[in-house]
Amino acid sequence: MTTKKALIVRGGWDGHQPVETSQSIIPFLVSNGYEVRVEESTGVYADRDYLPTVDVIVQANTMNVIAKDEVNGLIAAVRSGTGLAGWHGGIADSYRDSVDYLHLIGGQFAHHPTRTPHDQLGGRPDDYFVAHTINIVPEMAGHPIVAGIGDFELTTEQYWVLSDSYNEVLATTTVAAREFDAWTRPVVVPAIWTRQWGLGRVFVATPGHGLDVLDNPDVRTIVERGMLWASR
Repeated sequence: MTTKKALIVRGGWDGHQPVETSQSIIPFLVSNGYEVRVEESTGVYADRDYLPTVDVIVQANTMNVIAKDEVNGLIAAVRSGTGLAGWHGGIADSYRDSVDYLHLIGGQFAHHPTRTPHDQLGGRPDDYFVAHTINIVPEMAGHPIVAGIGDFELTTEQYWVLSDSYNEVLATTTVAAREFDAWTRPVVVPAIWTRQWGLGRVFVATPGHGLDVLDNPDVRTIVERGMLWASR
């Protein structure tokens, strides 16, 4: 049997625990027949010989930069059939200066609400942790990534993402409008989506701020299924 290849590319802001979260999914990939390679930078994306041989890229790389030849290599690999998967800022807030990357992913982090008004924040890590619901889109409830999973609650960063209608949205979350917020009505945004790009599949889950969130049974199941779904 031919061994499948998974590439983990991680780095960026340490607050998202790129090492811890990505390490936690390696046993699952190995148990599903993947040979796993880990890279601490995006330089591997410029390897036009290796990258198209990868079945799925799992990216955990937040608020970083990417060179033009690297993003071009990543896009070319996905278009030829390499899958791309990730969670939270590791995929939805990776390279803010690359519109080509944004076009590939189909969504970009724009905001996460605060628990209290800004002038009452205490500079704590949980200042941006709010209780919210991840709502499975009823029409997509049979999709293999979310099948059998109902709406679930989280208290963590709630991502408001800017996105487009090309995404196949599997779950949403509703950002509340509170009296101290600048917006005046609730806003429904994608929380889990897929995207077909050429021959390749892209999977994005916005929950996953840290290992504790990724260890939530529903989040973990969705991410594991999403990696397999995206894989060539």
